[in-house]
Amino acid sequence: MTRIVITAPFDPRTAAEIAGDVLVASEAETGQSLGARAAADPAFAAALADADVVIAELDRIDDAALAAAPRLALVVACRANPANVDLAACAARGVEVRTTPGRNADVTADFTLALLLATVRHVPAASAWLREGHWSADDVFEPYARFRGIGLSGRRLGVVGGGAVGRRVVRRAQGFGLRIAVYDPFLAPGALGDDVQHVELDDLLAESDIVTLHVPLTPETTGLLGARELALLRSDAYLINAGRAALVDREALLAVLRDRRIAGAGFDVFHDEPLAPDDELLSLPNVTLTPHIAGASDDVVVEHSRLAAAAVASFFSRKETS
Repeated sequence: MTRIVITAPFDPRTAAEIAGDVLVASEAETGQSLGARAAADPAFAAALADADVVIAELDRIDDAALAAAPRLALVVACRANPANVDLAACAARGVEVRTTPGRNADVTADFTLALLLATVRHVPAASAWLREGHWSADDVFEPYARFRGIGLSGRRLGVVGGGAVGRRVVRRAQGFGLRIAVYDPFLAPGALGDDVQHVELDDLLAESDIVTLHVPLTPETTGLLGARELALLRSDAYLINAGRAALVDREALLAVLRDRRIAGAGFDVFHDEPLAPDDELLSLPNVTLTPHIAGASDDVVVEHSRLAAAAVASFFSRKETS
């Protein structure tokens, strides 16, 4: 019988439907090597030693983990990028690695629109101002002037990256009446519909009311927006990043925000996480900040569980027919 060890957060109904002997480890993932966990926990070590499959999200699958799991044939990383898996070590031992691409695409797209709206309508600042007791009968209309924002209908949204998240952002944004421009050199014109304009990055930056970033972080995209690119943004434009912080040069970004060269920005991701208490971003009034929560949804667990179970079924179906 196939033995499967799951250390990732996992939907219990999906776990019950997987064919095989399934052990869902109860302890929360810590990001440690499963080899270290096995060394400290004899019961877990025994389960890992018999495992044909390991499904993990944060826990590391490295040489120590592989040594503790001599029967292992498949690792499923519950994420789009298997950063917790030593791919070379797995390849050397003939262990296949699969991922759960797009597991959080819908909730990240939802959150992107939430962050965008909160930023352009100054929702966090208005909420904090109200809670601090500033709204008074002396000037009941003060917040109407203080927190005046922009509407979305008819505005131009520039979407950098038309992949799993970007294309979902496009669909949601169209519901607000936004005009959409996309930069993605890997997409053919018309791939996102006839009413989505495909443009070069410089044109997108220079002509958009709001720019949102949704490209994967690679050596080619690191620092995609530097001082030159940020200078193309209009003074009334907003920048939204719920993707990867390193897509934007930090020092150039701080300079733009510090000097009020754009209207504002909303960030869910940062170059250093968690933010240090003295990080300059925390002191900038034109920035909306959230603590990397775009993917924080129980729906993500349900979706990556479904994708992981499908990966396991596909792997063994292929083995049986080969």
